[in-house]
Amino acid sequence: MDPLQLIALVAASAVIAAAARRTPVPAPLLLVTAGLGAAYVPGLPSYVLDPHIVLPLLLPPLLHMAAVDSSYLDLRANARPVGLLSVGYVLFATLVVGYLAYLFIPDLPLTAALVLGAVIAPPDAVAATAIARKLGLPSRITTILQGESLVNDATAITAFKVALAAAVGEGASWAGGIGEFALASLGGIGVGLVLMVPIHWLRTHLREALLQNTLSLLIPFVAYAAAEQVGASGVLAVVVVGLYLGHRSWQVDFATRLQEDAVWRMVSFVLESVVFALIGLQLPYVLEGLGSYGAMEVAGYAVGVFVTVVLVRYLWVYPATFVPRWLSRRIREREPDTDWKAPLIIGWAGMRGVVSLAIAFSIPLTVHDGDDFPARNLVLFLTFTTVIGTLVIQGLTLPVLIRKVKLPGRDQYAETLAEAQAQSRASLAAERRLDELLSDERNALAEPLVERLRTVLERRRNSVWERLGTVNEITGESADHTYRRLSREMIGAERDVFVTLRDERRIDDEMLRTLLRRLDLEEAAAYREESD
Repeated sequence: MDPLQLIALVAASAVIAAAARRTPVPAPLLLVTAGLGAAYVPGLPSYVLDPHIVLPLLLPPLLHMAAVDSSYLDLRANARPVGLLSVGYVLFATLVVGYLAYLFIPDLPLTAALVLGAVIAPPDAVAATAIARKLGLPSRITTILQGESLVNDATAITAFKVALAAAVGEGASWAGGIGEFALASLGGIGVGLVLMVPIHWLRTHLREALLQNTLSLLIPFVAYAAAEQVGASGVLAVVVVGLYLGHRSWQVDFATRLQEDAVWRMVSFVLESVVFALIGLQLPYVLEGLGSYGAMEVAGYAVGVFVTVVLVRYLWVYPATFVPRWLSRRIREREPDTDWKAPLIIGWAGMRGVVSLAIAFSIPLTVHDGDDFPARNLVLFLTFTTVIGTLVIQGLTLPVLIRKVKLPGRDQYAETLAEAQAQSRASLAAERRLDELLSDERNALAEPLVERLRTVLERRRNSVWERLGTVNEITGESADHTYRRLSREMIGAERDVFVTLRDERRIDDEMLRTLLRRLDLEEAAAYREESD
């Protein structure tokens, strides 16, 4: 792929993803659909997904972003359901989907069928996170889906390696498979635990925000490469480091947090857009190797595998949800009660994505004796159709399903009330600290400036409470929203004056940049509060 082709891919993906924000369709679905449509546009270059790029270069930053944004405390509170899905379900799906595919697809060896099962077993981290954000799912369901998608890739990649070893004739035993899984999982966690403390120490001791952000961009690649170098799971190493850094992000200075947030949002937006566009663009490559199969024949196989994947997920999700609760009183006491609706949504949210395709594309062309890998092209095709089927069919119908079952959303009132109470406690602590400081004559300050500090603190404390109060009958805004909107209008008026003064040569560009940066910081604070 030459530079112009790469630039065209990134630009087109970004435009489509941005357009998706103005539609009710989640961006991943629109990107995949656009990729499918563009795959046969005359003159369009071929974009073949390279597993040596996706797994070590695209997956780590996406996983890192998802891990940093996840809540370590929420994941720990939901460790049982997350573990059952990210480990238990992936292994269950690998065996069951693989064996059923072996039964109803003629000439598909069992070893190749198990490779297929491992490839399509893990729901995708990028897809799950993107869809969950768009739909505003209840926090516990979102946590479980995100936690599952953070860890399940490691399980699937290990299961794939074991199944692939058997398929290519290198030999694989149950003991060997268990040993490899233990090395990958425990080793990946171990590498993450070793790296997370020194990396965090370095982040907190670097004084340049630019250096800190450069380090931030390198962290997922360093963690992934270090773990893979010793035969461990790079995925788990990235997740462990990301969770730790996200949990302790408050210890990094504000400038770094602001820059990191902007940088990683941009990186995540670009990578997610490219990843989903690449999925759709694989259609020509996947189809070109199916010359020996009839169209109706492979279509039947594709439908059969897709239905099997959907049903097998429910075969695991419902028992995994209710059986432990029936057997353990401790689980019933510690975890919130649930009904049939939550597992219905979790089961239908099992969308596959680019990781499955990348693993499938890494299947070798030949086995150890020089023969072709059995049914490799068919495995690629069935992986592709399963990914497309889950993204498009489940992704498009998931919002409808949520509305039909009347799944309760997030309690916005309760969340705002908790935010207001937290802000009140913090403001009281800040007031006490201010009084302590002012009692020291070394901190003497003119009364107008003292009042300004107290006014800013009071406004910050009252702003959240005002969101719980009445709104303007004409505009529908709370008093706090009106205050921020007027503040931004005033800042805009100041900015216009500064630019005019520069154009009249009464101030120079350096002074203009200084003045504009000051206004930009004030407007950014107002905008951030308003968007929150």
